[in-house]
Amino acid sequence: MVSCSQPQNRGRRYGVAAVETAFLLPLLAFLFAIAVDFAQIYFFSTTIMNCARNGAVYACDPVVAAQSPYTSLEQAALADASSLSPQPTVTSANGTDGDGQPYIEVTVSYPFQTLLPYPNIPNPYPIARSERMRVVPKVPTF
Repeated sequence: MVSCSQPQNRGRRYGVAAVETAFLLPLLAFLFAIAVDFAQIYFFSTTIMNCARNGAVYACDPVVAAQSPYTSLEQAALADASSLSPQPTVTSANGTDGDGQPYIEVTVSYPFQTLLPYPNIPNPYPIARSERMRVVPKVPTF
């Protein structure tokens, strides 16, 4: 009869899992921090883009401005940024495009602070979005 015996040094591998965890845990924590920063940058970029669009819509159409609950372009632009601290900065510029049509350009910028300092990435990381829209004429042309 053949007997199957267990290896003698099976019980000596207790510390291997702890050592592997000690090596991998910093890497996993770093990857988690990168994922959180990426998600926050995406959220803040989307919010800043919406703020620029809101300000441009408010400034380009006098009917929208008259019906809006906001009293200034900055209030209209920052309506979606109530969750951001500090508040983003709003700038606007008027001009005329190549077709001779007047436009308004609203730029919203925000200094994003990352969780960790990354090499070659400034901290705070500036997020800025611009929206340019043609100004609606006060008297419709047919």
